Amino acid sequence: MLVTVERDGPIAVVTLNRPEAMNALSRGLRAELATVMRALDGDDGVRAVVLTGAGTRAFTAGLDLKELGVDGLGAANATEAEANPVKAIEQCRKPVIGAINGVAITGGFEVALACDILIASENARFADTHARVGIMPGWGLSQKLSRMIGISRAKELSLTGNFLDAQTACAWGLVNRVVPADELLPAARALATDIASIDPDKVQTYKRLIDDGYALPFGEAMALEQRESTAANSRVSGAEVEARRRAVMERGRSQA
Repeated sequence: MLVTVERDGPIAVVTLNRPEAMNALSRGLRAELATVMRALDGDDGVRAVVLTGAGTRAFTAGLDLKELGVDGLGAANATEAEANPVKAIEQCRKPVIGAINGVAITGGFEVALACDILIASENARFADTHARVGIMPGWGLSQKLSRMIGISRAKELSLTGNFLDAQTACAWGLVNRVVPADELLPAARALATDIASIDPDKVQTYKRLIDDGYALPFGEAMALEQRESTAANSRVSGAEVEARRRAVMERGRSQA
């Protein structure tokens, strides 16, 4: 199988499984990823997803270069989920945590940016080599990266093709944290478990609100929040909120 799924209660760990090819995004792998993510989206038992790569060398090195020589560059601008792994990930309404175990290069960098949260192994490195190899990104990197780390830093990466190490990626706000390689999946699972402990409808609605607002100018995003908040909060009782607030405070004390 080019994409494997391991279930642990409400958590699904999805692994890009071509370690001999640095988990390159072949036609077959992209199609399997779309099928897997669609199935997880429709599975009410899944509340959070961890996405990683097999082995220690690569999260994914991007599109399969051997196939590019035969098929051309059409996949770089594909819009359907079966050919575009970013769309495959985005079709999943559940939060997706990227556990970046090695290099995420070009199309692989774009796949990483499709995740909601990124945790990096100390072995992780990121590179946007689109310009260096003579193509333009078509899965969103040119617009997402500058919004995440700032336009000057994004230009530095994209206009040089240089690699960014995990610690610098964390300092720049690209990844949430960096952990030793053997702690990567446990850390990602722990975070997924925290997410899974919250009402899944609330999580999915909040995720959509963040994503929809992030795509708008700030004033429009604030208006969107006001509309969505007013509608949602009118359906919640004060007693429900107070009971949940007490549970949150108790959880905070247990984590202190």
